Amino acid sequence: MTILPGKALVAQGGGPTAVINQSLVGVVLEARKFPEIRRVYGARHGVRGILNEDFVDLTQATTHNLEQVAQTPASALGSTRDKPDEDYCGKLFDVLQAHEIRYFFYVGGNDSSDTCRIVNEQANRAGYELRTVHVPKTIDNDLVGTDHCPGYGSAAKFVAQAFAGCNEDNRALPGVYVAVVMGRHAGFLTAASALAKKFPDDGPHLVYLPERAFDPEKFIADVESVYARYGRCIVAVSEGVQDKDGKPIMTTLAQGAVEKDAHGNVQLSGTGALGDLLAGYVKSHTKIKRVRADTLGYLQRSFLGCVSEVDQREAREVGEKAVQYAAWHNIDGSVAMNRVGDYAIEYKLIKLEEVAAKTKHMPAAFINEAGNGITPAFLAYARPLVGNLATTDRIVAPPVKKILNRG
Repeated sequence: MTILPGKALVAQGGGPTAVINQSLVGVVLEARKFPEIRRVYGARHGVRGILNEDFVDLTQATTHNLEQVAQTPASALGSTRDKPDEDYCGKLFDVLQAHEIRYFFYVGGNDSSDTCRIVNEQANRAGYELRTVHVPKTIDNDLVGTDHCPGYGSAAKFVAQAFAGCNEDNRALPGVYVAVVMGRHAGFLTAASALAKKFPDDGPHLVYLPERAFDPEKFIADVESVYARYGRCIVAVSEGVQDKDGKPIMTTLAQGAVEKDAHGNVQLSGTGALGDLLAGYVKSHTKIKRVRADTLGYLQRSFLGCVSEVDQREAREVGEKAVQYAAWHNIDGSVAMNRVGDYAIEYKLIKLEEVAAKTKHMPAAFINEAGNGITPAFLAYARPLVGNLATTDRIVAPPVKKILNRG
């Protein structure tokens, strides 16, 4: 085993999660065990913090403090939406060299993995010994090469329980309820809306995902069919649903220009536009009077007190494994999880280029033939990841015979 003396740097990128700090703390505590790692730095606000040399010395943080941070949702170091190119990464690499960073750990999703790839390639070209390891994180669960992603289980638990509560509300005051869930390209999180269903008529009754083309006319037919059967209808829809031509449904239904983010993408998160448009579409194309819509928004990512125990443990372990691969095995890559048995996880390291800037989609076997629901195969896949869910029940009591209203 080759020993590489130097400092370690850890950063967090992209959208926060309920357990991303478990990975951060896993990296820090594990790195402090290796004598060749002289200091463990944390970069504030991801790659932008590296660029600005905005570091904190986590070597000096107490274990108690770090363990408290591990239980805290969102990104303790701060995050960024910057998408570094070659030039940007060249400047990052200059900073890493200046501070004698030999171990770089980046906790993040698709874009973060690509940053790791670029920086790693630059270090190789320069002949600079740098161990670069991507630590997976995303509530979208869309990283390739891994069974699932830390952060997804807790977000899925929140979504499942949110819909279970909305289902009870909708039973009490029936109507059509539409809720928009995060997921631009993959429907894993929206599909989790069905995990807490208990009774045959529980919602969500309809689930729409980016992996299937969304047809507004079929949507109306689906809603009317469910409403005719149950006298109510709950709809879960991914923010990224698109038509057969790949155009976001929000732009199809919206009259006029739609808001775009800093990268030119249609603004899907942080707005209730899609839910309002779908609710308005139901109102204008059916005779159903009570139609409501919600957008779960940022609540899905870092909701305090709604965490999957499995997700917590695995998020910690991917951070620990990242350090072990870098320090013990002296290799770069992205930490991935391989599911074995029912249910266990084996960790492995895959090449950065296998993950970088790629997107995993819901398997066809997880989506029903009609394209408006999920299958038992998805439930079997997701249930171990969310852990125990809150449960609901119904009153079981015989009806009392009517005296005046006999008709």
